[in-house]
Amino acid sequence: MFHLFDNWNEVNKLMHTYKRLPMPFSRFPEAAVCLLIPLLLTACVGPQRAKEPSGYPTKRGQQPYTVNGTRYEPLASHIGFEQEGIASSYGSDFHGRTTSSGETFDMNTMTAAHKTLPLGVFVRVRDKRTGKEVVVRINDRGPFVRDRIIDLSEAAADKLGILREGLAPVKITALGYLRNDQSGKPAYRSPKSYDSGSFALQVGAFSQKVNAVRFMNELRRNYGTADIQEALVSGTKYYRVRLGKYTSLKTAQANQDRYQASRFPGCFVVAVD
Repeated sequence: MFHLFDNWNEVNKLMHTYKRLPMPFSRFPEAAVCLLIPLLLTACVGPQRAKEPSGYPTKRGQQPYTVNGTRYEPLASHIGFEQEGIASSYGSDFHGRTTSSGETFDMNTMTAAHKTLPLGVFVRVRDKRTGKEVVVRINDRGPFVRDRIIDLSEAAADKLGILREGLAPVKITALGYLRNDQSGKPAYRSPKSYDSGSFALQVGAFSQKVNAVRFMNELRRNYGTADIQEALVSGTKYYRVRLGKYTSLKTAQANQDRYQASRFPGCFVVAVD
């Protein structure tokens, strides 16, 4: 998909060349995690996968994004969220693709796409005509079609009874994040904070450790905190260079905007273990 660059002089030269290239964007804002700097600084090594267990809020996908000229601001909290509008479904055309949460889309699981709800939150979807209800987990962004408020997986649309007609008027209610109580019944809760945690900016990925170390040392001299995270991708080891150390997602995003406007136009926020 991308070529690897480990010649340091070529990296510096290419950084200036690629600043003016248009940002790639697919149906979902996956390009936010695989932009110019990973291309220039040796590789785009694939999306950052959320390491929280299924059903727990993920920091990925919470950054503002733009699709078809419209800017979307993901909500900081699901609490009290209700919405009425048209539900649609998506399935085989996107089966196996990477979702905005970093998961692989499986049309046979009870998931859905929403434009602004926090990823990982569970919502109840009720068909306003029949009263049927399903509970799905938001793990993707969309649908980017006027008047549609949620895109259900084929499994969810089938269970709700709208798969054949494709569209239905619904009401969605955010429930929270799944936690089984002692009886084994589903229960939902809110995280202590959507904003707190440990974050950094990924600004490059190298296949040669010596180049990653050289870049990290340069960042430390010029900007302060920087480190390297090793990652094994399809049997190949990569060295991801991360800049900064933040305890607030909002602060990390603000610094991302600042650095994107200067030397690192393709940097993005990652959660730090």
